[in-house]
Amino acid sequence: MAENLNQAPTDSMRIVLYGPESTGKTSLAKALAAHYKTEWVPEFARNYLQSKWDNTKQKCTLEDLKVIAKGQLDLENKAVVKAKSYVFCDTNILVTQAWSETHFDGYCAPEILEAANRLHYDFYFLTDIDTPWVADDLRDSPDQRPSMFYYFKSLLIKYNCEYAVLSGSHKERMDTAQFHLNKMTTSK
Repeated sequence: MAENLNQAPTDSMRIVLYGPESTGKTSLAKALAAHYKTEWVPEFARNYLQSKWDNTKQKCTLEDLKVIAKGQLDLENKAVVKAKSYVFCDTNILVTQAWSETHFDGYCAPEILEAANRLHYDFYFLTDIDTPWVADDLRDSPDQRPSMFYYFKSLLIKYNCEYAVLSGSHKERMDTAQFHLNKMTTSK
């Protein structure tokens, strides 16, 4: 599987919307892509796991995480071909690692860990939990959002990733994101 987890080359910056469930990642990825007139990468796991739930009423397994990691990277690789300046990822391999370790007693497949160490993303926006939690078939941890937020943050620190926390209203989050993106662009 590791040979399938490679990023397509691009001159665009890979920006990840990253954080616990129901914290506005999708709406921010879409809005940022629209603002910068570029591509965004939807969350592969959402459609994959919703289909699994609809067909079998089964939740995510460890084996699903390998499929999700590959599917997410495939979507990203398709998006970077058309991207201009930035590509906004609604999730990435580090989210898969976090989800695995927090839902499967600390375990994460070696292939996913290897990819998390190797794949490159230019910047992360860690989405704060100051948004209302919205229930659906796949979300399972409304009371775990504070601990999940800190777990997500700890992985950013572990991997020495550049990041900023997005908090507040959608507009405040967009303003903060644009500030950081503009600052990155002018410093290059």
